Amino acid sequence: MKQLQPALLVLAEGSVFRGVSIGAPGQTVGEVVFNTAMSGYQEILTDPSYHQQIVSLTYPHIGNVGVNPEDTESGRVQIAGLVVREVPRAPSSWRSRLDFRDYLKQEGLVGIAEVDTRRLTRLLRDKGAQNGCIITDATPEAGARALAAAKAFPGLVGADLAQVVSTPRRIDWRRGTWELATNAERPPAPRRFKVVAYDYGIKANILRLLTDRGCEVTVVPAQTTVDDVLALRPDGVFISNGPGDPGAATYAIEAVRGFVAHKLPYFGICLGHQLLALAIGGQTVKLKFGHHGANHPVQDLETGRVYISSQNHGFGVDEKTLPANAHVTHRSLFDGTNQGFRLTDAPAFSFQGHPEASPGPHDVLHLFDRFVDAMAANAKEAR
Repeated sequence: MKQLQPALLVLAEGSVFRGVSIGAPGQTVGEVVFNTAMSGYQEILTDPSYHQQIVSLTYPHIGNVGVNPEDTESGRVQIAGLVVREVPRAPSSWRSRLDFRDYLKQEGLVGIAEVDTRRLTRLLRDKGAQNGCIITDATPEAGARALAAAKAFPGLVGADLAQVVSTPRRIDWRRGTWELATNAERPPAPRRFKVVAYDYGIKANILRLLTDRGCEVTVVPAQTTVDDVLALRPDGVFISNGPGDPGAATYAIEAVRGFVAHKLPYFGICLGHQLLALAIGGQTVKLKFGHHGANHPVQDLETGRVYISSQNHGFGVDEKTLPANAHVTHRSLFDGTNQGFRLTDAPAFSFQGHPEASPGPHDVLHLFDRFVDAMAANAKEAR
């Protein structure tokens, strides 16, 4: 049997986790977080919201269904590094096109397996997200080098990463969701509305779901101005998820403020939720270890119904700082943090989680319908 390359995960606070290398050789640094989802590892790896983060997956078997091109949420692996308990030797799925280990090597991702991910998760829950370094090196000095690299990582507070992961040019999106029954994309629905979607790290399934609902979607780069968007005469604007500190993306805050002032129907998720809060005078905070997983209960305060949601964020909205025109609509049942609000004086609403369900449950897909309804109501009023 081929000898596996040893690897280390070293946290800035000094903890060391030994394992074996999976993926590319080398060294990588980032903020170490854990994700509790039991499926959807491919969507997690390609989610731009994880830029500059090393992700530890708590589900023990990762890679068991291989990799396929249909389940990626962006054009490449986005995470800084991967930590898992075990990678099965062979994938078992009719949809698999590539072995998981080969995929990691192809994408140049540094990862580590055979790690006690339960111990790591407990540490992160107790001490908060930690800066860390994965290194594929068996020499005696490797640990010291990894610790120095972890301590040197500047962290995510104050980091403007939305423009780093954004598309460099405008994109017209016309692809519907992938259907397993037909093993093909759903044809685009007849156009009803034109939507401009800001790419701050947008996931492909968001665009697919908008297309399914009759939206002709134009994806624009992060620093596109309000005037440039208004020149496209959209029926609504969508502000995507994304990585980094929302407070550092001052250009995005100004753009959101402009759309609210123009009373343009607005739907923001994750980073887009936080940006709406900042645009109206609220504040955001860095969470201790964030929300990452597909089993997070969120209550709709207007109906009392509880939804199981997919979450991926390290910053949150400080609900106490929201102004009077922000009506709180959703709250986390894990820790009571804000999960959504709408404005009482503009057709704008936002949600902290990931309602596109890639990966995760489909409980909150109806928020896309709410956005379509808001555009329909706005168009009716304009007539």
